[in-house]
Amino acid sequence: MSDSPCPAVLTEGLRKSYRGSAALDGLDLDVPAGAVCGLLGPNGAGKTTAVRILSTLLRADAGRALVAGIDVARDPAGVRRSIGLVGQHAAVDEQLSGRQNLEMFARLSHLGSAAAARRADELLERFGLAGTGRKPAGRYSGGMRRRLDLAAGLILRPKVLFLDEPTTGLDPGARNEMWDAVRDLVASGTTVLLTTQYLEEADRLAGMICVIDHGRVIARGTPEELKSQIGGDRIDVVVRERRDLAAVTEILAKVGLGEPHAEPAVRRVSVPVEERVAALGDLTRALRERDIAAEDIAVRRPTLDEVFLTLTGGRS
Repeated sequence: MSDSPCPAVLTEGLRKSYRGSAALDGLDLDVPAGAVCGLLGPNGAGKTTAVRILSTLLRADAGRALVAGIDVARDPAGVRRSIGLVGQHAAVDEQLSGRQNLEMFARLSHLGSAAAARRADELLERFGLAGTGRKPAGRYSGGMRRRLDLAAGLILRPKVLFLDEPTTGLDPGARNEMWDAVRDLVASGTTVLLTTQYLEEADRLAGMICVIDHGRVIARGTPEELKSQIGGDRIDVVVRERRDLAAVTEILAKVGLGEPHAEPAVRRVSVPVEERVAALGDLTRALRERDIAAEDIAVRRPTLDEVFLTLTGGRS
């Protein structure tokens, strides 16, 4: 018998169709305990359907799903006792105070009044909301509302937390606050399955990433492992004059690997390269010979956005 720990989330051959169209087509996931797993994919790839099945809001047509070691189909109540779910939009009552919201969620989770009050105070303190607990949630900032929503998802100290695009609509400061809160949760042992449209968010938070398309996993690994799949380094050239973009694209096609990617709006062309030093030397010589002025030349690792666009054929 294997001594390896039970995955926090496991799906095998998960399938779900709507009116004959497959939303999930044999989805296989394996998320280790205590990790942040980013679930990425284009719109319609099956991300939300997967989260709805794993959180018992929807039944799969076929396949198996376990959350915290509990079979989702056989014991949905047991799964619900082990999870938290934070959706795309804040679910708090704006007329109630932050404390009243948390007490209400605690009572709905079958905690007694005294236990509900204690848990509300603990969570307000944990998420930096203790000083605002009596203020109506409608007067909270967007970041404060999302932190309150996250706190509500943790009433029962879940083993697994599902975050479905949790920072949609937040400004950069509020998004950073949410990221810090998620890191604290993982440090305390909670497993997080994160769906997000912000590739930087997945890069910053997720220790592992699964990219799904057409209802199945098409790539998985750490952010760095996925980036290495589309080449080690990339060269970016920003030209001073937009008229030089075509010439620089031609040059980079010769020194790089594959077809260069041009962004006329910012006068930039980029291409993956194999030998960065040799490629830089060839590039600078060619620019000098053709009297092309470059405003900036940089060598960098590919971004997760580029990985995503490569794997999904440019669909978002």
